[in-house]
Amino acid sequence: MARGGLFSAFKGFDAFGKTMEDVKIKTRTGALLTMLSAAIIVTFTLLEFIDYRRTYVDTAIVVDRSRGEKLVVNLNITFPQVPCYLLSMDVMDISGEHQNEIDHTMIKTRLNSKLEKIPDSTISQELKSELEKVAKARGDGYCGSCYGGQEPDGGCCNTCDSVREAYLNRGWSFANPDAIEQCIAEHWTEKIHDQATEGCNIQGKVMVNKVIGNFHFSPGRSYLLPHMNVQELVPYVKDGIKHGFGHIIHQLSFENQKHVHGEELTKKMKQRLGISYQPLDTSGSFNAQSNYMYQYFLKVVATRYSFLDRTFASTYQYSVTTYERDLAIGGAAAKNAQGLMTSHGILGIPGVFINYEISPMVVDHHERRQSFAHFLTSMCAIVGGVLTVASIVDSAMFRGQKIIKKKVDSASVAPSLNERPSLMGLQARSGYGSNYGSSVKMM
Repeated sequence: MARGGLFSAFKGFDAFGKTMEDVKIKTRTGALLTMLSAAIIVTFTLLEFIDYRRTYVDTAIVVDRSRGEKLVVNLNITFPQVPCYLLSMDVMDISGEHQNEIDHTMIKTRLNSKLEKIPDSTISQELKSELEKVAKARGDGYCGSCYGGQEPDGGCCNTCDSVREAYLNRGWSFANPDAIEQCIAEHWTEKIHDQATEGCNIQGKVMVNKVIGNFHFSPGRSYLLPHMNVQELVPYVKDGIKHGFGHIIHQLSFENQKHVHGEELTKKMKQRLGISYQPLDTSGSFNAQSNYMYQYFLKVVATRYSFLDRTFASTYQYSVTTYERDLAIGGAAAKNAQGLMTSHGILGIPGVFINYEISPMVVDHHERRQSFAHFLTSMCAIVGGVLTVASIVDSAMFRGQKIIKKKVDSASVAPSLNERPSLMGLQARSGYGSNYGSSVKMM
């Protein structure tokens, strides 16, 4: 008895009471709600599964804690009115580092007036072959004169460019190349006249420090003298043709030195973030004035992306502000477009100057996906919620039907009750007569 009583008491905790089959009432409304609930559950389950398999990207901004890194600048720029022999690229930054006449990682290609590539016109190959021909003609042991310029460590100036550099180191102007043996042998003057109307495309990679700096394209060669950077402009003015620095930027982007070989991951990251193209890609600027300076001010921000498979890639984005300046005005004060008097303390030189500033923040993106536990919890909520709501709706509709049916039945019964007294009266009268007749006969 005690054991049966214990189990009987335990059954009191059952929250899922059952009903007998005989007392269950099945209706067409309940069947319709059951089918509708099943369709809703299947639809919501499919949507939840799609959401479970979807990849989300969370974004945060954190402090850049990297140290000692360098940036790789990828660039591809065309100058339609500047020949390749005249175009030079220099890099300098706030740390005091200068990279002059960068050509070992850059490729210059000569272009005709239609911006078509001139066959066999890659400058690095052309220059190498030309110098080899001159050196072979001179023979071994040749030591060219520096013509009074500051001699290099070897004491010899065997090329026209070495003579030009010796002149500039001395502080002299390289004004008469036709009097220099090396320049005559290299056909320096003829080269200037033949290529004066050409354009130039320069592309490649250059490595810069991760500090504030700039890289610029300017006419002639630049030489680093004590406390100053000197630009040699003799070829720029000698041919008598106005060379405007109007340009087309095909590509300009920054990459991380440590992840420069992970190109596939970087490309995949850029596609997902929608940053496959940078603000200056396929842009350009032109002006009829040849003595014109084009300036770009870039704010460079590091971007890091972590994938679900725990691989990551990093790159850089930037915003840009442009500024153009007519150097013919010089440093004299003049009214600008708003009517304000402005002046420039630095005269500047014609060219394209790209100034960059590195942000101390990193935009961190990382992929995530919902956990399986979250998916199961959502499934239980969907099934339980839909069935509960359907049960409430079914119960309400069933009770409503019962109430309506009861009212209809009550309305149909009321007229029959009003007619009942007259019928009873007729029955009473007919009964009274028959009884009276029978009683008479008995007497």
